[in-house]
Amino acid sequence: MSHPAPALPRTSSVSSSVSPSQTVDTPRDLDEKHPSNEHRRPSLTGGEGQSAIPADKLEEALENAEEDWEHDPENPRNWPTAKKWRIILALAFYTFVTPLGSSMMAPALPYIADHFDIKSETIVAMTLSIFLLSFAIAPLIWAPLSELYGRLWTLHINNLLFTAFNLGCAFSPSTGALIGFRFICGWVGAAPIAIGGGVVGDLFSERERANAMAIYSLGPLIGPAIGPVIGGFVSETIGWKYVFILITAVSGAASVVGLLLLRETYAPIIRFRLARGMDPEQALRRHPHLLEDHSNKLEHLWVNLARPFILLTRSFICFILSLYMALMYGIYYLMFATFPDLFANIYHFNAGISGLAYLGLGIGFLSATLLSGHFGNKIYIYYLEKNGGKGTPEMRIPALIFGSLFVPIGLFWYGWSAQAKIHWIMPIIGTGIFGFGLMATFLPIQLYLVDAFTYAASALSAASVARSMLGFAFPLFGAQMYAALGNGGGNSLLAGLAIVIGIPFPIWIYRNGEKLRARSSLTRSN
Repeated sequence: MSHPAPALPRTSSVSSSVSPSQTVDTPRDLDEKHPSNEHRRPSLTGGEGQSAIPADKLEEALENAEEDWEHDPENPRNWPTAKKWRIILALAFYTFVTPLGSSMMAPALPYIADHFDIKSETIVAMTLSIFLLSFAIAPLIWAPLSELYGRLWTLHINNLLFTAFNLGCAFSPSTGALIGFRFICGWVGAAPIAIGGGVVGDLFSERERANAMAIYSLGPLIGPAIGPVIGGFVSETIGWKYVFILITAVSGAASVVGLLLLRETYAPIIRFRLARGMDPEQALRRHPHLLEDHSNKLEHLWVNLARPFILLTRSFICFILSLYMALMYGIYYLMFATFPDLFANIYHFNAGISGLAYLGLGIGFLSATLLSGHFGNKIYIYYLEKNGGKGTPEMRIPALIFGSLFVPIGLFWYGWSAQAKIHWIMPIIGTGIFGFGLMATFLPIQLYLVDAFTYAASALSAASVARSMLGFAFPLFGAQMYAALGNGGGNSLLAGLAIVIGIPFPIWIYRNGEKLRARSSLTRSN
């Protein structure tokens, strides 16, 4: 990890971790929100080496600097459209590769079990889902670090490590080594997922970001759907080790593309680097809120690392949206773990053909990406214009309510058609409907979190914790649940949970979200 840029000389501080679209807190605002900080905020007048900006002029200086930054060509929001989309496409490649690596081995599980002589179904499932355990924890580290040190090198370094440890998976000498390497792959592979939503927020304003978020969100969902299709044929024809070798190759290609196209997008880091190249007086005028922070560096790091935990535990909105996303993600990965047995035992698919069963999910994701991003943005613009051009995060919720209707429909369809053992296309259609609903809800939830919370990457990483934890846990009990309840009963139970969490709570947030956000210091002001 790169070290933070050296501080500007002979200056004082306000906060350096400011979101690019955030209204900068003045010292008075900071004292009102955090009274305990008052004694730590240095005086901005008088004293050796302190700022030449008088305290009574600081607020005006901050406002002027923010207004200048809004029109500055160095502001990522003002970059050429082509440059923004090059970054989004390179980012989407990164966010495609790591989820691809999470699921490509799913059809190879029987071959891995034979190779390592694994008898326990739980251990076999763990070789797949252990990836998601670390995938759940790591965003709590990577997202805050990206808000402290910048997005770029956090993405690059972790993708290079992901490439290396997947090669380790291919040549694992034992079950324990394979599980260990998979755990590390999940840890480093979580960085693009944790940071990507923040990059979208860095580049696009609220009314522009829906399509960019749709493209970014497609990677984490389409990757796991395509992975088993490829993994089934690779493991059946040339062996399970080549599944990981192929992931290594694709990840290496993503690193080349990323190194060429990605740029730093986090405004506070960009502004700090710009300030370093200016003389002190010009830096004070253009970037007064990026002055040297004299507070304890470890304390500053701890504040950044603790932020996702705070968002998840102290914001009911963040918690309930994260829980709903987690439920759907857990069901999604439960399908990965149970598809091989379902389509082999009931429909007599071999390993290669059973991988094609995942295409239903992929088609659902693509359909939702094309429709949900476009129409979701139209809904947002409609409410925006109706509200006199003033947008609120709650304007994302109608699209979420619409998408949430498809999730239980898809689960009922999939479960009972498999239970009845009717033609194989019927359960696949059910998974396609579920996939449509998953993507159609995934996108507005992410947009809401980016719009509502000051630290977008931390908010999204808080959501990904719950999401990936259930993605890890669900496959471990899936076989036992279906054995007890059957495919119809088991999926009906999951559909019931999706109805209970996914329909009333979005309606409640639509009606009450603005009031809750107004009382919270964790969210943006409208």
